[in-house]
Amino acid sequence: MCKKCSIFAVGMYFDELALSDEVLDALWDMHFDECTPVQEKTIPVILEGHDVISCAQTGTGKTAAYILPLLTNLAYDNHDPNKLNAIIMAPTRELAQQIDQQMEGFGFYVPFSSVAIYGGKDTNGSWGNQVSGLQKGADIVIATPGRLLSQINIYDVDFSGVKYFILDEADRMLDMGFYDDIMTIVRRLPKDRQTIMFSATMPDKIKHLAKAIMHHPKEIEIAVSRPPESIHQMCARVFEPQKTGLLELLLEGRNLKKVIVFSGKKQRVKDLTRALRAKNIDARAMHSDLEQSERDQVMLDYRNGRVDVLVATDVVARGIDVTDVPLVVNYDVPRDAEDYVHRIGRTARAENSGEAVTFVSPEDSRYWSKIERFLSKEIERIPLPDVLGDAPTDALYATRSGRGYSGGSRHSSRNRGGRNRKSKATSRGGRHRGSKPQS
Repeated sequence: MCKKCSIFAVGMYFDELALSDEVLDALWDMHFDECTPVQEKTIPVILEGHDVISCAQTGTGKTAAYILPLLTNLAYDNHDPNKLNAIIMAPTRELAQQIDQQMEGFGFYVPFSSVAIYGGKDTNGSWGNQVSGLQKGADIVIATPGRLLSQINIYDVDFSGVKYFILDEADRMLDMGFYDDIMTIVRRLPKDRQTIMFSATMPDKIKHLAKAIMHHPKEIEIAVSRPPESIHQMCARVFEPQKTGLLELLLEGRNLKKVIVFSGKKQRVKDLTRALRAKNIDARAMHSDLEQSERDQVMLDYRNGRVDVLVATDVVARGIDVTDVPLVVNYDVPRDAEDYVHRIGRTARAENSGEAVTFVSPEDSRYWSKIERFLSKEIERIPLPDVLGDAPTDALYATRSGRGYSGGSRHSSRNRGGRNRKSKATSRGGRHRGSKPQS
């Protein structure tokens, strides 16, 4: 049975769910009160022990939707502390790190052990620490598929105690070619485990994977949301050679920090970063060719405001939560609407406002038309500055974009104290509502 709900539906409160006291204490301390729709719909089904497929995009609170019931089960269930009890798979190191960080927060009062398994440069003995955690046993393993497979191909790892197997952003893992790795790992797991899968989309390959590794799963679909009104969306029609000049003009004189510029190609990210730095714009690149230590340092500098412009592939579009990004630029048009929503969703987070500008070349017009059809509106078009020359003509776009919207009208622009449960039960109405843990 597929349960659907809107991402904008009013949620219930965490203390109405069968979460452990320890988990509720942590949520109380962090001022998280109201569930998001994916949390409201998914947590009870996980706690009932069903296999679950949840279709929900990043930013809906999906990470907490599986962490909270998992921590509750660890608090209540009998399990062998010397064996692995839960495995969480994530497609990228960045998402694995974020899951690990959220686990520490939500599990502050829950006695549990965890080990994070992901690739990158072996600093501070990380490989050895990962091996030790796997062999000595940990309640929770958070891993990327390739790195975990590398470990178990070399060392003897006992998976007999695994009760929970969770796949986060499963569609991305399949897009990245991890199907065989996932299946190799699954074959080593107990058959009577609980399997939980989160995916932003539900293509046939996800259904095929679910059929192969799950037992009568419950399906929960959270409607893909359109970007919030707090994001001022704009587009600019440009020829490819005009894009870098337009980006430089957008950035000059605005004194913006924490801008993100997205491109779908790794080499273009490298080239664009060099071009911006040649113009004395403080830009740093983020892509999969960087060593883990380099990526960590870039993100640390970016979060701390020491980087003005982060030029990135879609490795940053999902799973990275930075609350004060003022501007997102799509240097090229994403290939589908969900990628567009993920990219521009890096701005206007935590009740902030933000801007998103997409550069639309004639070659990308058909992809842009699909995005505007999904948005059910024409995105405001900003004029190309005269210094960059003439913009492509409407006729040029009309021949390439196909039917639908064409770019439209033209405009310028932790206190760690415990909860008092009795007072909470009688005074919840006086608390600030609407705080929700997001992923």
